Amino acid sequence: MDWMDPRYLLAEFGQEFFWLSLAIIFVECGLFFPFLPGDTLLFAMGLFISAEKLDLFPGGPAAELAIALVLLIVAAFLGNVVGYEIGRAIGPPLYERDGRILKRKYFDQTHAFFDRHGNKALVIGRFVPFVRTYITVVAGVTAMQRRRFFMWSAVGAALWVLSITLLGYFLGSAFPSLGENIDLAILVILAFSVLPVAYEWWRHRRTTSPEADDNDADGVPDRNVTGLGTESRDT
Repeated sequence: MDWMDPRYLLAEFGQEFFWLSLAIIFVECGLFFPFLPGDTLLFAMGLFISAEKLDLFPGGPAAELAIALVLLIVAAFLGNVVGYEIGRAIGPPLYERDGRILKRKYFDQTHAFFDRHGNKALVIGRFVPFVRTYITVVAGVTAMQRRRFFMWSAVGAALWVLSITLLGYFLGSAFPSLGENIDLAILVILAFSVLPVAYEWWRHRRTTSPEADDNDADGVPDRNVTGLGTESRDT
């Protein structure tokens, strides 16, 4: 799909690609659209900045990168805040509705993941496609203390944006041909995206199988939203 291809977005929107990416990051992190290409966009952002294909702010690539990182972190954090507030306000009705996309099972599995990892779930879940969309809503539904939620969401947003965007930037700096040959750059982006896609395929098989249901009748799915078991709690 073209709209998930950073090369297409850059060619189609030019310098507006950056602002579009901010909007996509914001939406993926809190507005119930877990299928958006957040990881790929962050990596591409770093790559495009290193190749000077984006020129939005005064200064060289380093200054451009610093400003972009701050704005991307803010977008990711604000997306979490919106998702959290939605969860607090209308989470229970969404849970009871059990829709086609917002399935009750996904909420249950994310809740199991959250229950197992506690505060760390807001950081760990940030790096897992699908989980980062639901984890904030579950935090809101369970009325997690706002101060605690904001602190750990900020940590998760910063680590997620910094690690992936800087990876793209430094790879682009180390291998300038990535910036000059956009086709090769896209191959690198796609290669980087294989891991979360492969993980999502594995996770989907694990979480949709009968073994993921509440077979022991303890009120908790036997596998959480990451596809792992929920037998023990990580304290």
